[in-house]
Amino acid sequence: MASTPDQNRTPAAGAPAAAAAAPRKTRRHRGEGQWAKGHFTPLNGNEQTKKDDDGLNVRTRIETIYSKAGFDSIDGADLRGRMRWWGLYTQRRPGIHGGRTAILEPEELDDRYFMMRVRIDGGRLTVAQLRVIGEISQEFARGTADITDRQNIQYHWIRIEDVPEIWRRLEEVGLSTTEACGDTPRTILGSPVAGIAADEIIDGTPAIEEIKTRYIGSKEFSNLPRKFKTAVSGSPLLDVVHEINDVAFVGVEHPEHGPGFDVWVGGALSTNPRLGERLGAWVPLAEVPDVWAGVVGIFRDYGYRRLRSRARLKFLLADWGVAEFRRVLQEEYLKRELIDGPAPELPQAQWRDHIGVHRQNDGRFYVGFAPRVGRIDGTTLTKIAELAAQHGSDRLRTTTDQKMLVLDVEEAQIEALVSGLESLDLQVRPSPFRRGTMACTGIEFCKLAIVETKARGASLIDELERRLPDFDEPVTINVNGCPNSCARIQVADIGLKGQLVTDADGEQVEGFQVHLGGSLGLTPGFGRKVRGLKVTAAELPDYVERVLTRFRDERTDGERFAQWAARASEEALS
Repeated sequence: MASTPDQNRTPAAGAPAAAAAAPRKTRRHRGEGQWAKGHFTPLNGNEQTKKDDDGLNVRTRIETIYSKAGFDSIDGADLRGRMRWWGLYTQRRPGIHGGRTAILEPEELDDRYFMMRVRIDGGRLTVAQLRVIGEISQEFARGTADITDRQNIQYHWIRIEDVPEIWRRLEEVGLSTTEACGDTPRTILGSPVAGIAADEIIDGTPAIEEIKTRYIGSKEFSNLPRKFKTAVSGSPLLDVVHEINDVAFVGVEHPEHGPGFDVWVGGALSTNPRLGERLGAWVPLAEVPDVWAGVVGIFRDYGYRRLRSRARLKFLLADWGVAEFRRVLQEEYLKRELIDGPAPELPQAQWRDHIGVHRQNDGRFYVGFAPRVGRIDGTTLTKIAELAAQHGSDRLRTTTDQKMLVLDVEEAQIEALVSGLESLDLQVRPSPFRRGTMACTGIEFCKLAIVETKARGASLIDELERRLPDFDEPVTINVNGCPNSCARIQVADIGLKGQLVTDADGEQVEGFQVHLGGSLGLTPGFGRKVRGLKVTAAELPDYVERVLTRFRDERTDGERFAQWAARASEEALS
C-alpha cells in the first residue's frame, strides 16, 4: 500500500515523541462499487455470480439440464442466485425452527421445491390467464396460489422437473416469470382500475406495456445492484403505494400541459425504510418509458455494489439529494430538461383498495373482493375465472393489497356475481379486519422468516370479527415474518414484525415487535415503536383488541388511527 501524506509527515518541533511513534492511520477509500466511477471489480459474492454469467442465461440450463437431471444437478450459483431471474426461489425446508433462520447455511435451509412467482404487470389478467394460473396451481403446486402485495401470484411446491411445462402454459396465454425476482426490474405496479375508473386522471397502461416490451428480459437492465421496483398509476386515490417504490409515476394535471405524471424516486422499506421523494418533474405519458429507463440506468451505473445492504436506490438518493439526481438524469441520460410540475393532490378516501361495487366510466361496474391475507388456492382461482366469464367479464385485476377485482360487469349481473364470490368466501363487503389485514409468506415457505404469518393473520381476522363485530373504522394490520417488511409493516396502522420473544414462563416463543400509526397517502410516515412493546403470538388477538378498543374510545371526531397513535400515551398503546 502506498504511503499517505499523514504517514510521511515530520512531527512539529516540540511535539511529544509519542506522536511520531503513532502516526494517524488513514483508510484508502475503496469506493462503493459504482460502475460509472470505474469500480467494476466484483466486491461480493452476488456481484461475482452476476459477472460470471447473466441471470437470464440460466433458463437454457433449466430447460436442457436441470429439469431432466433433477434437483441434485443444479449448480449452487444458479440455485441460490440466477434462477431468481426467472421467478424461482428454493422454499424453506419444513420443520426448521425460526430461531435457526439466521444461523444455518443456505444449503441447510433449502428444500428441494421452489416458490415460483408469476409476473402480472399492472395486475392485469384475462379469464383465460386466470384459468391457466389456477390449473397450474392444481397440477403442479399442490393447490397453492398466494396473491402478493405487488400484484403477482406465487406458487409453492414447484419441482424443477415441471418448470419448462409451467413456462410453456403461462407463455401460451401471455404470462411469464421473467425477472419476477432477482437484481432486475421487478413487476410494475399499476392501478387495478386503469382505463375504467370514472375519476381517473390518466391511464398509465400504455407506459407499463411499453416498458415491459422494451426492457423486461433485456440484458440492458438484467444486472442491477439489487431489485428495482416500479409503480405507475393515474388514479387520484394514489393506489399503488408510490411512496415506497424505487421509481413511481403518479397521475397529475399540469396547469399548462394537461394530464401526465409526477415522478418520485428512492422509496423502499426493509430494515432501513425511506419514503420516496418528488423530482418535481412532470412527464407526459409518451415519455414515461424513457424517463423510467433513465432512472434505472442511473441505478445500474451509479448504484452501490460493494455492500449488498446498501445496494438499493434509496441509499444513492440519500447521498445525492433530489437536485443532483435530477441533474444527472437530465444531463447524462435524457439529454434534455424535464418540465417542472405540480404535486399530486392527497386522497381523502378512507380506503384506496377498490373493494366493493363501483361504476366504471362506461356505465358498467367493477367488483372488488377480499380473500384472507392473499391466501387462495388453484381451485378457487379457476372458479373465479368461470364466475367472471359467466357474468360477462373477460378482465380481472390483482391489487397492491392482496385483493382482486372483476371488471366490466353489467348492472343486471352484479347480484349474481357477488353471491357467487361470497359462496367462495371472497367477501365483497368485508369487515375492516378482512379488508385491512395483509401477511407475507412467513415461515411456512420463506427461508428468511422467523414466525408463521398467513394462518396467524387469518385467525386474527376471525378473532377480531368475533370480538369487535361493530368496529367500522378503516384499519390496516400488516403481519411480517421477519424484519424485511415484505408486508409493509412500517406503513400500517398496526405493523407486526415477527421475532422470537420471551413469554411469561421465560420461554422463547413466536411473537412480534409492534409498529403503530404508519400510513401512506394522506399523511405518509412510518409507524411508532413503543419501547419494549412486544407481544407473543398467543397474546396477539388480546393486544390488537385492546388497542383498537382504546382507539375507538379515545379518538376525536374524524380522527384516523394513525393520528391517534401519534398522540396517544405509551400506556394506551401497550
